[in-house]
Amino acid sequence: MIRLRHKLFIYALRLLDQALLVITLVALIDIFGRYQGTGSLTYLLQNYYEPTDGIGLALLELAWIFIFNTIVNYETNRLKTLRSQLLDVFKANSVSAFLLIVVATVFGFHRIHNELVLAFWITTCVLGMLVRLILRWVLMAVRRSGYNFRHLLILGYNPQAVQLAQKIDATPVLGYKIGGFISEQSAEAAKNSNLGGNHPIIGQFQDVKTILETGPVDEIMICLPVLDHFRTVSESIKLAQELGIVVRLFPDPSTVKILARCHLEQFEGNSIVTFFREQMLLQLLGKRVMDFVLSFILLVVLSPLLLAVAIGIKITSPGPVLFVQPRVGMNKRSFKLYKFRSMYMDAETRRKELAHLNEMDGPVFKIKNDPRITPLGRFIRKTSIDELPQLFNVLTGHMSLVGPRPPLLDEVNRYDWLYRKRLSIKPGITCLWQISGRNEITFKQWMEMDQRYIDNWSLWMDVKILAKTVPAVLFRRGAS
Repeated sequence: MIRLRHKLFIYALRLLDQALLVITLVALIDIFGRYQGTGSLTYLLQNYYEPTDGIGLALLELAWIFIFNTIVNYETNRLKTLRSQLLDVFKANSVSAFLLIVVATVFGFHRIHNELVLAFWITTCVLGMLVRLILRWVLMAVRRSGYNFRHLLILGYNPQAVQLAQKIDATPVLGYKIGGFISEQSAEAAKNSNLGGNHPIIGQFQDVKTILETGPVDEIMICLPVLDHFRTVSESIKLAQELGIVVRLFPDPSTVKILARCHLEQFEGNSIVTFFREQMLLQLLGKRVMDFVLSFILLVVLSPLLLAVAIGIKITSPGPVLFVQPRVGMNKRSFKLYKFRSMYMDAETRRKELAHLNEMDGPVFKIKNDPRITPLGRFIRKTSIDELPQLFNVLTGHMSLVGPRPPLLDEVNRYDWLYRKRLSIKPGITCLWQISGRNEITFKQWMEMDQRYIDNWSLWMDVKILAKTVPAVLFRRGAS
Protein backbone atom coordinates (compact mmCIF):
# COMPACT_ATOMS: atom_id res chain seq x y z
CA MET A 1 0.00 0.00 0.00
CA ILE A 2 2.91 2.30 0.75
CA ARG A 3 4.30 1.74 -2.74
CA LEU A 4 0.93 2.43 -4.37
CA ARG A 5 0.63 5.68 -2.45
CA HIS A 6 4.09 6.70 -3.57
CA LYS A 7 3.30 5.85 -7.21
CA LEU A 8 0.11 7.91 -7.10
CA PHE A 9 1.99 10.80 -5.52
CA ILE A 10 4.62 10.76 -8.28
CA TYR A 11 2.06 10.61 -11.10
CA ALA A 12 0.05 13.42 -9.50
CA LEU A 13 3.19 15.57 -9.28
CA ARG A 14 4.02 14.91 -12.94
CA LEU A 15 0.48 15.88 -14.01
CA LEU A 16 0.65 19.00 -11.83
CA ASP A 17 3.93 20.14 -13.43
CA GLN A 18 2.47 19.75 -16.93
CA ALA A 19 -0.80 21.42 -15.91
CA LEU A 20 1.15 24.43 -14.61
CA LEU A 21 2.94 24.76 -17.97
CA VAL A 22 -0.25 24.53 -20.06
CA ILE A 23 -2.43 26.70 -17.81
CA THR A 24 0.28 29.35 -17.54
CA LEU A 25 0.74 29.48 -21.32
CA VAL A 26 -3.01 29.66 -21.99
CA ALA A 27 -3.55 32.32 -19.33
CA LEU A 28 -0.66 34.48 -20.55
CA ILE A 29 -1.80 34.31 -24.21
CA ASP A 30 -5.25 35.47 -23.10
CA ILE A 31 -3.90 38.22 -20.79
CA PHE A 32 -1.41 39.60 -23.30
CA GLY A 33 -4.04 39.46 -26.09
CA ARG A 34 -6.54 41.51 -24.07
CA TYR A 35 -3.90 43.92 -22.82
CA GLN A 36 -2.41 44.55 -26.29
CA GLY A 37 -5.82 44.78 -27.96
CA THR A 38 -5.38 41.78 -30.25
CA GLY A 39 -8.25 39.81 -28.80
CA SER A 40 -8.76 37.13 -26.18
CA LEU A 41 -7.74 33.51 -26.55
CA THR A 42 -11.30 32.58 -27.57
CA TYR A 43 -11.19 35.20 -30.35
CA LEU A 44 -7.82 33.86 -31.48
CA LEU A 45 -9.09 30.26 -31.71
CA GLN A 46 -12.25 31.25 -33.58
CA ASN A 47 -10.52 33.37 -36.21
CA TYR A 48 -6.90 32.27 -36.59
CA TYR A 49 -6.66 28.62 -35.56
CA GLU A 50 -5.14 26.26 -38.14
CA PRO A 51 -4.79 22.43 -38.00
CA THR A 52 -0.97 22.78 -38.10
CA ASP A 53 -1.18 24.81 -34.89
CA GLY A 54 -2.52 21.74 -33.12
CA ILE A 55 0.43 19.67 -34.34
CA GLY A 56 2.88 22.26 -33.03
CA LEU A 57 1.16 22.42 -29.63
CA ALA A 58 1.04 18.62 -29.37
CA LEU A 59 4.75 18.35 -30.15
CA LEU A 60 5.44 21.08 -27.60
CA GLU A 61 3.56 19.20 -24.88
CA LEU A 62 5.33 15.91 -25.69
CA ALA A 63 8.66 17.71 -25.53
CA TRP A 64 7.73 19.27 -22.17
CA ILE A 65 6.89 15.83 -20.78
CA PHE A 66 10.24 14.48 -21.97
CA ILE A 67 12.14 17.44 -20.52
CA PHE A 68 10.58 17.15 -17.06
CA ASN A 69 10.96 13.36 -16.95
CA THR A 70 14.63 13.75 -17.88
CA ILE A 71 15.61 16.64 -15.61
CA VAL A 72 13.27 16.36 -12.62
CA ASN A 73 13.88 13.38 -10.35
CA TYR A 74 10.33 12.09 -9.77
CA GLU A 75 11.14 9.87 -6.83
CA THR A 76 10.03 9.88 -3.22
CA ASN A 77 13.64 10.07 -2.08
CA ARG A 78 13.72 11.25 1.51
CA LEU A 79 17.42 12.09 1.31
CA LYS A 80 17.06 14.46 -1.66
CA THR A 81 17.64 18.03 -0.52
CA LEU A 82 15.16 20.86 -1.11
CA ARG A 83 17.87 22.84 -2.89
CA SER A 84 18.42 20.09 -5.47
CA GLN A 85 14.64 19.76 -6.02
CA LEU A 86 14.26 23.50 -6.63
CA LEU A 87 17.27 23.51 -8.94
CA ASP A 88 15.78 20.64 -11.00
CA VAL A 89 12.49 22.53 -11.39
CA PHE A 90 14.35 25.70 -12.41
CA LYS A 91 16.36 23.81 -15.05
CA ALA A 92 13.29 22.03 -16.48
CA ASN A 93 11.23 25.23 -16.73
CA SER A 94 14.14 27.11 -18.28
CA VAL A 95 14.55 24.48 -21.02
CA SER A 96 10.75 24.42 -21.52
CA ALA A 97 10.69 28.20 -22.00
CA PHE A 98 13.49 28.01 -24.56
CA LEU A 99 11.64 25.26 -26.41
CA LEU A 100 8.52 27.46 -26.45
CA ILE A 101 10.50 30.08 -28.39
CA VAL A 102 11.69 27.46 -30.88
CA VAL A 103 8.19 26.02 -31.50
CA ALA A 104 6.65 29.50 -31.76
CA THR A 105 9.23 30.46 -34.39
CA VAL A 106 8.91 27.26 -36.43
CA PHE A 107 5.09 27.21 -36.46
CA GLY A 108 4.63 30.98 -36.66
CA PHE A 109 2.80 31.54 -33.36
CA HIS A 110 2.96 35.33 -33.50
CA ARG A 111 1.07 35.72 -30.24
CA ILE A 112 4.00 34.05 -28.44
CA HIS A 113 6.61 36.81 -28.34
CA ASN A 114 9.64 37.52 -26.17
CA GLU A 115 7.70 39.35 -23.43
CA LEU A 116 5.23 36.49 -23.12
CA VAL A 117 7.99 33.87 -23.00
CA LEU A 118 9.80 35.84 -20.28
CA ALA A 119 6.59 36.01 -18.25
CA PHE A 120 6.01 32.29 -18.89
CA TRP A 121 9.51 31.41 -17.66
CA ILE A 122 9.25 33.49 -14.49
CA THR A 123 5.73 32.29 -13.68
CA THR A 124 6.38 28.58 -14.20
CA CYS A 125 9.63 28.72 -12.22
CA VAL A 126 7.92 30.48 -9.30
CA LEU A 127 4.87 28.20 -9.33
CA GLY A 128 6.96 25.02 -9.72
CA MET A 129 9.21 25.97 -6.81
CA LEU A 130 6.21 27.05 -4.73
CA VAL A 131 4.62 23.62 -5.24
CA ARG A 132 7.82 21.95 -3.96
CA LEU A 133 8.00 24.26 -0.97
CA ILE A 134 4.37 23.56 -0.03
CA LEU A 135 4.82 19.79 -0.44
CA ARG A 136 8.00 19.95 1.63
CA TRP A 137 6.24 21.90 4.37
CA VAL A 138 3.30 19.44 4.43
CA LEU A 139 5.60 16.41 4.59
CA MET A 140 7.67 18.03 7.34
CA ALA A 141 4.52 18.70 9.39
CA VAL A 142 3.24 15.15 8.87
CA ARG A 143 6.56 13.52 9.76
CA ARG A 144 7.08 15.69 12.82
CA SER A 145 3.68 14.49 14.00
CA GLY A 146 4.91 10.88 13.83
CA TYR A 147 3.19 9.85 10.59
CA ASN A 148 4.59 8.82 7.21
CA PHE A 149 7.74 7.43 8.81
CA ARG A 150 9.85 4.45 7.75
CA HIS A 151 11.45 1.80 9.96
CA LEU A 152 15.20 1.77 9.45
CA LEU A 153 17.97 -0.64 10.42
CA ILE A 154 21.67 0.21 10.21
CA LEU A 155 23.95 -2.66 9.21
CA GLY A 156 27.29 -1.96 10.85
CA TYR A 157 28.42 -0.51 14.16
CA ASN A 158 31.36 1.81 13.65
CA PRO A 159 32.06 5.57 13.88
CA GLN A 160 30.52 6.16 10.43
CA ALA A 161 27.33 4.27 11.36
CA VAL A 162 26.95 6.08 14.69
CA GLN A 163 27.53 9.45 13.02
CA LEU A 164 24.91 8.64 10.36
CA ALA A 165 22.36 7.68 13.05
CA GLN A 166 23.00 10.95 14.88
CA LYS A 167 22.44 12.97 11.69
CA ILE A 168 19.17 11.14 10.99
CA ASP A 169 18.00 11.71 14.57
CA ALA A 170 18.80 15.41 14.20
CA THR A 171 16.67 15.62 11.03
CA PRO A 172 13.16 14.39 11.97
CA VAL A 173 11.72 15.70 8.70
CA LEU A 174 13.33 12.71 6.95
CA GLY A 175 10.71 10.55 8.62
CA TYR A 176 12.97 7.70 9.80
CA LYS A 177 12.66 5.63 12.98
CA ILE A 178 15.90 3.77 13.65
CA GLY A 179 15.30 0.29 15.06
CA GLY A 180 18.97 -0.22 15.95
CA PHE A 181 22.36 -1.39 14.75
CA ILE A 182 23.37 -4.81 13.47
CA SER A 183 26.96 -5.34 14.59
CA GLU A 184 29.79 -7.63 13.61
CA GLN A 185 30.48 -8.25 17.31
CA SER A 186 28.13 -9.29 20.06
CA ALA A 187 26.11 -6.57 21.79
CA GLU A 188 28.30 -6.78 24.89
CA ALA A 189 31.57 -6.53 22.94
CA ALA A 190 30.22 -3.68 20.80
CA LYS A 191 29.21 -1.69 23.88
CA ASN A 192 32.74 -1.99 25.25
CA SER A 193 34.03 -0.25 22.12
CA ASN A 194 32.65 3.05 23.51
CA LEU A 195 31.34 4.21 20.15
CA GLY A 196 28.16 5.49 21.79
CA GLY A 197 24.93 5.91 19.89
CA ASN A 198 21.34 6.37 21.06
CA HIS A 199 20.04 3.14 19.55
CA PRO A 200 20.45 -0.48 20.65
CA ILE A 201 22.50 -3.22 19.03
CA ILE A 202 19.81 -5.71 18.04
CA GLY A 203 21.95 -8.49 16.63
CA GLN A 204 24.99 -9.62 14.70
CA PHE A 205 25.60 -10.14 10.99
CA GLN A 206 24.44 -13.76 11.10
CA ASP A 207 21.09 -12.59 12.53
CA VAL A 208 20.15 -10.37 9.57
CA LYS A 209 17.66 -12.83 8.06
CA THR A 210 15.86 -13.40 11.36
CA ILE A 211 15.70 -9.68 12.12
CA LEU A 212 14.25 -8.87 8.67
CA GLU A 213 11.65 -11.64 8.98
CA THR A 214 10.42 -10.72 12.48
CA GLY A 215 10.46 -6.95 12.75
CA PRO A 216 8.91 -4.12 10.74
CA VAL A 217 11.69 -2.98 8.41
CA ASP A 218 11.27 -0.62 5.45
CA GLU A 219 14.90 0.23 4.75
CA ILE A 220 18.42 -0.96 5.56
CA MET A 221 21.36 1.41 5.52
CA ILE A 222 24.66 -0.44 5.13
CA CYS A 223 27.62 1.31 6.78
CA LEU A 224 30.45 -1.13 6.22
CA PRO A 225 33.74 -1.14 4.27
CA VAL A 226 32.40 -3.09 1.29
CA LEU A 227 35.66 -4.77 0.31
CA ASP A 228 36.23 -6.02 3.87
CA HIS A 229 32.65 -7.27 4.31
CA PHE A 230 31.69 -8.13 0.74
CA ARG A 231 29.95 -11.39 1.64
CA THR A 232 27.86 -9.82 4.40
CA VAL A 233 26.89 -6.87 2.20
CA SER A 234 25.94 -9.04 -0.81
CA GLU A 235 23.91 -11.49 1.32
CA SER A 236 22.07 -8.62 3.05
CA ILE A 237 21.21 -7.01 -0.29
CA LYS A 238 19.90 -10.35 -1.59
CA LEU A 239 17.71 -10.86 1.51
CA ALA A 240 16.37 -7.30 1.27
CA GLN A 241 15.57 -7.79 -2.41
CA GLU A 242 13.63 -10.96 -1.68
CA LEU A 243 11.58 -9.13 0.99
CA GLY A 244 11.11 -5.93 -1.04
CA ILE A 245 13.10 -3.80 1.41
CA VAL A 246 14.96 -0.68 0.26
CA VAL A 247 18.74 -0.85 0.67
CA ARG A 248 21.00 2.20 0.92
CA LEU A 249 24.77 1.79 0.90
CA PHE A 250 26.90 4.33 2.74
CA PRO A 251 30.41 3.24 1.72
CA ASP A 252 33.65 4.30 3.37
CA PRO A 253 35.75 6.92 1.49
CA SER A 254 38.00 4.32 -0.18
CA THR A 255 34.97 2.44 -1.53
CA VAL A 256 33.37 5.68 -2.75
CA LYS A 257 36.33 6.18 -5.11
CA ILE A 258 35.82 2.68 -6.52
CA LEU A 259 32.04 2.99 -6.96
CA ALA A 260 32.39 6.44 -8.52
CA ARG A 261 34.40 4.86 -11.35
CA CYS A 262 31.90 2.04 -11.92
CA HIS A 263 30.10 1.82 -15.28
CA LEU A 264 27.40 -0.54 -16.52
CA GLU A 265 28.15 -1.33 -20.17
CA GLN A 266 26.73 -3.63 -22.84
CA PHE A 267 28.56 -6.17 -25.00
CA GLU A 268 26.71 -8.41 -27.46
CA GLY A 269 23.54 -8.33 -25.38
CA ASN A 270 25.38 -8.93 -22.09
CA SER A 271 25.80 -6.48 -19.23
CA ILE A 272 29.33 -5.75 -18.05
CA VAL A 273 30.31 -3.78 -14.95
CA THR A 274 33.51 -1.87 -15.65
CA PHE A 275 35.66 -0.36 -12.90
CA PHE A 276 38.25 2.41 -13.16
CA ARG A 277 37.47 3.38 -16.75
CA GLU A 278 38.82 6.84 -17.46
CA GLN A 279 36.11 9.50 -17.17
CA MET A 280 38.08 12.65 -18.01
CA LEU A 281 38.20 11.97 -21.74
CA LEU A 282 38.07 15.60 -22.85
CA GLN A 283 40.82 16.57 -20.42
CA LEU A 284 42.94 13.65 -21.61
CA LEU A 285 42.41 14.76 -25.20
CA GLY A 286 43.44 18.26 -24.14
CA LYS A 287 46.55 16.84 -22.46
CA ARG A 288 47.57 14.97 -25.62
CA VAL A 289 46.96 18.03 -27.83
CA MET A 290 48.98 20.19 -25.41
CA ASP A 291 51.79 17.61 -25.37
CA PHE A 292 51.97 17.41 -29.16
CA VAL A 293 51.73 21.15 -29.84
CA LEU A 294 54.15 22.29 -27.10
CA SER A 295 56.73 19.56 -27.79
CA PHE A 296 56.69 20.39 -31.52
CA ILE A 297 57.05 24.13 -30.86
CA LEU A 298 59.84 23.57 -28.32
CA LEU A 299 61.75 21.30 -30.70
CA VAL A 300 61.58 23.96 -33.43
CA VAL A 301 62.47 26.87 -31.13
CA LEU A 302 65.25 25.00 -29.32
CA SER A 303 66.72 23.33 -32.42
CA PRO A 304 69.81 25.66 -32.47
CA LEU A 305 70.51 24.77 -28.81
CA LEU A 306 69.98 21.07 -29.48
CA LEU A 307 72.39 21.20 -32.41
CA ALA A 308 75.03 23.08 -30.39
CA VAL A 309 74.82 20.60 -27.49
CA ALA A 310 75.04 17.65 -29.90
CA ILE A 311 78.20 19.10 -31.47
CA GLY A 312 79.66 19.82 -28.00
CA ILE A 313 79.10 16.23 -26.84
CA LYS A 314 80.65 14.84 -30.02
CA ILE A 315 83.75 17.03 -29.66
CA THR A 316 84.36 16.63 -25.90
CA SER A 317 83.97 12.86 -25.46
CA PRO A 318 83.94 9.77 -27.67
CA GLY A 319 80.65 8.00 -28.23
CA PRO A 320 77.14 8.74 -29.53
CA VAL A 321 75.37 12.05 -28.93
CA LEU A 322 72.21 10.45 -27.56
CA PHE A 323 71.90 8.05 -24.68
CA VAL A 324 69.13 5.58 -25.53
CA GLN A 325 67.83 3.44 -22.69
CA PRO A 326 64.82 1.11 -22.27
CA ARG A 327 62.38 2.55 -19.71
CA VAL A 328 59.03 1.44 -18.33
CA GLY A 329 56.02 3.44 -19.45
CA MET A 330 52.27 3.34 -18.93
CA ASN A 331 51.01 -0.06 -17.72
CA LYS A 332 54.58 -1.44 -17.84
CA ARG A 333 54.97 -0.93 -21.60
CA SER A 334 58.63 -0.65 -22.54
CA PHE A 335 59.91 2.21 -24.72
CA LYS A 336 63.25 3.76 -25.65
CA LEU A 337 63.98 7.00 -23.77
CA TYR A 338 66.25 9.59 -25.38
CA LYS A 339 68.65 11.83 -23.48
CA PHE A 340 71.79 13.73 -24.37
CA ARG A 341 74.69 11.58 -23.27
CA SER A 342 76.20 13.13 -20.15
CA MET A 343 78.41 10.22 -19.03
CA TYR A 344 81.43 8.39 -20.32
CA MET A 345 80.83 5.27 -22.38
CA ASP A 346 81.75 2.88 -19.54
CA ALA A 347 79.22 4.41 -17.13
CA GLU A 348 76.94 1.37 -16.92
CA THR A 349 79.80 -1.07 -16.29
CA ARG A 350 81.11 1.15 -13.46
CA ARG A 351 77.72 1.39 -11.75
CA LYS A 352 78.20 -1.75 -9.63
CA GLU A 353 81.57 -0.63 -8.27
CA LEU A 354 80.02 2.71 -7.28
CA ALA A 355 76.86 1.22 -5.73
CA HIS A 356 78.12 1.95 -2.18
CA LEU A 357 78.12 5.70 -3.00
CA ASN A 358 74.41 5.80 -3.86
CA GLU A 359 72.83 8.79 -2.06
CA MET A 360 69.16 7.93 -2.75
CA ASP A 361 67.13 5.52 -0.66
CA GLY A 362 64.92 2.99 -2.40
CA PRO A 363 65.73 1.36 -5.76
CA VAL A 364 66.90 4.60 -7.46
CA PHE A 365 70.65 5.09 -8.09
CA LYS A 366 72.00 8.67 -7.86
CA ILE A 367 75.38 10.14 -6.83
CA LYS A 368 75.79 13.89 -6.36
CA ASN A 369 79.40 14.05 -7.63
CA ASP A 370 79.21 11.08 -9.99
CA PRO A 371 82.72 10.44 -11.46
CA ARG A 372 81.16 8.91 -14.55
CA ILE A 373 79.79 12.30 -15.71
CA THR A 374 81.71 14.28 -18.35
CA PRO A 375 82.51 18.00 -17.78
CA LEU A 376 79.93 19.06 -20.40
CA GLY A 377 77.58 16.41 -19.05
CA ARG A 378 77.70 18.01 -15.59
CA PHE A 379 76.56 21.32 -17.08
CA ILE A 380 73.71 19.92 -19.17
CA ARG A 381 72.49 17.83 -16.21
CA LYS A 382 72.54 20.87 -13.90
CA THR A 383 70.51 22.86 -16.43
CA SER A 384 68.31 19.86 -17.38
CA ILE A 385 69.31 20.32 -21.02
CA ASP A 386 70.10 16.58 -21.14
CA GLU A 387 66.35 15.90 -20.85
CA LEU A 388 65.37 17.90 -23.96
CA PRO A 389 65.55 14.97 -26.44
CA GLN A 390 62.64 13.47 -24.50
CA LEU A 391 60.48 15.97 -26.39
CA PHE A 392 60.70 13.41 -29.21
CA ASN A 393 59.28 10.80 -26.81
CA VAL A 394 56.43 13.20 -26.05
CA LEU A 395 55.84 13.90 -29.73
CA THR A 396 55.52 10.17 -30.50
CA GLY A 397 53.17 9.58 -27.54
CA HIS A 398 55.38 7.41 -25.33
CA MET A 399 55.66 10.18 -22.76
CA SER A 400 53.84 13.32 -21.66
CA LEU A 401 55.22 16.71 -20.72
CA VAL A 402 53.96 16.16 -17.17
CA GLY A 403 53.88 12.83 -15.36
CA PRO A 404 55.93 10.55 -13.10
CA ARG A 405 59.51 10.11 -14.28
CA PRO A 406 59.96 6.88 -16.34
CA PRO A 407 61.77 4.24 -14.25
CA LEU A 408 64.11 1.44 -15.22
CA LEU A 409 62.71 -2.09 -15.26
CA ASP A 410 65.11 -3.09 -12.47
CA GLU A 411 63.72 -0.27 -10.29
CA VAL A 412 60.11 -1.29 -11.01
CA ASN A 413 60.83 -4.90 -10.01
CA ARG A 414 61.93 -3.60 -6.59
CA TYR A 415 58.95 -1.27 -6.05
CA ASP A 416 56.65 -1.78 -3.09
CA TRP A 417 53.15 -2.74 -4.23
CA LEU A 418 51.66 0.72 -3.56
CA TYR A 419 54.30 2.45 -5.68
CA ARG A 420 53.28 0.56 -8.83
CA LYS A 421 50.30 2.88 -9.29
CA ARG A 422 52.68 5.44 -10.80
CA LEU A 423 52.82 3.18 -13.87
CA SER A 424 49.07 3.66 -14.49
CA ILE A 425 49.63 6.85 -16.51
CA LYS A 426 52.14 8.05 -19.10
CA PRO A 427 55.53 9.05 -17.69
CA GLY A 428 56.56 12.68 -18.07
CA ILE A 429 59.53 14.98 -18.48
CA THR A 430 58.57 17.02 -15.41
CA CYS A 431 56.47 16.28 -12.36
CA LEU A 432 55.90 17.35 -8.75
CA TRP A 433 59.26 15.78 -7.85
CA GLN A 434 61.04 17.93 -10.43
CA ILE A 435 59.67 21.18 -8.98
CA SER A 436 59.95 20.19 -5.31
CA GLY A 437 63.67 19.64 -4.83
CA ARG A 438 64.38 16.49 -6.87
CA ASN A 439 67.46 14.86 -5.30
CA GLU A 440 66.91 16.74 -2.03
CA ILE A 441 63.83 14.67 -1.16
CA THR A 442 63.58 11.03 -0.15
CA PHE A 443 62.42 8.22 -2.42
CA LYS A 444 59.28 7.73 -0.30
CA GLN A 445 58.37 11.41 -0.60
CA TRP A 446 58.94 11.18 -4.35
CA MET A 447 56.56 8.22 -4.65
CA GLU A 448 53.95 9.98 -2.48
CA MET A 449 54.15 13.03 -4.76
CA ASP A 450 53.51 10.84 -7.82
CA GLN A 451 50.57 9.22 -6.02
CA ARG A 452 49.14 12.65 -5.17
CA TYR A 453 49.52 13.75 -8.79
CA ILE A 454 47.69 10.68 -10.11
CA ASP A 455 44.84 10.94 -7.58
CA ASN A 456 44.28 14.66 -8.17
CA TRP A 457 45.23 15.03 -11.84
CA SER A 458 43.65 17.71 -13.99
CA LEU A 459 44.74 19.62 -17.08
CA TRP A 460 45.03 22.77 -14.96
CA MET A 461 47.38 20.91 -12.60
CA ASP A 462 49.63 20.11 -15.58
CA VAL A 463 49.68 23.77 -16.60
CA LYS A 464 50.71 24.82 -13.08
CA ILE A 465 53.49 22.21 -12.93
CA LEU A 466 54.83 23.32 -16.33
CA ALA A 467 54.80 26.95 -15.15
CA LYS A 468 56.73 26.02 -11.98
CA THR A 469 59.22 23.90 -13.94
CA VAL A 470 60.72 26.97 -15.65
CA PRO A 471 62.03 28.66 -12.45
CA ALA A 472 63.00 25.24 -11.02
CA VAL A 473 65.25 24.65 -14.06
CA LEU A 474 66.60 28.20 -14.19
CA PHE A 475 67.56 28.18 -10.51
CA ARG A 476 68.71 24.52 -10.69
CA ARG A 477 66.76 23.50 -7.56
CA GLY A 478 67.78 19.97 -6.54
CA ALA A 479 69.64 19.21 -9.79
CA SER A 480 72.91 17.31 -9.76
